[in-house]
Amino acid sequence: MAEKQDFAPVEWRKVIQSPLLAGYAVSAADPSGFIGLLQEAFAAAGMVAAGRAQSGDQLIRHVCDALGSSSGRAEAREGVRSIIQGAGLDEIKQRALAGLAEVAAILDAKAGEHALPFKNWLMAVARQVAEAGLEDTFLGFGGIRMSEKEKATLHEIAAALGLPEPAAAEI
Repeated sequence: MAEKQDFAPVEWRKVIQSPLLAGYAVSAADPSGFIGLLQEAFAAAGMVAAGRAQSGDQLIRHVCDALGSSSGRAEAREGVRSIIQGAGLDEIKQRALAGLAEVAAILDAKAGEHALPFKNWLMAVARQVAEAGLEDTFLGFGGIRMSEKEKATLHEIAAALGLPEPAAAEI
């Protein structure tokens, strides 16, 4: 069972930042305006809340519990802030992808059988964020659930995490 004590402190910080990075990568790929950004943030938060309550994987629950505490949230936000500070949207996306690749390496080295479920959960977080707001609407009408840029970013996230390419039906 992978738990906090299985990771060095700096590794654990990166692991608890990873759900935020997954969301930032998608949001930076194709910003959806203020309302869309709020919907995407709520989608990521909802995935963390659901992970605390419903996940069958212990590592996911430990990370969600950490993000549910004020100290864990502060630690994750501070780490993400250092990644995005002073960067443009493309750079934020690239830094988030690099951070996810680093987390994938940490998981592969330290999490054992929990690595794959955690990576799949990070993909689910990213997918939920991508589907959170309607794209390309006109005065609130029409729109699509996920833009082509968001779909491409989901493929990049899968590659960063070392997961197989998601099929078109999965995106």
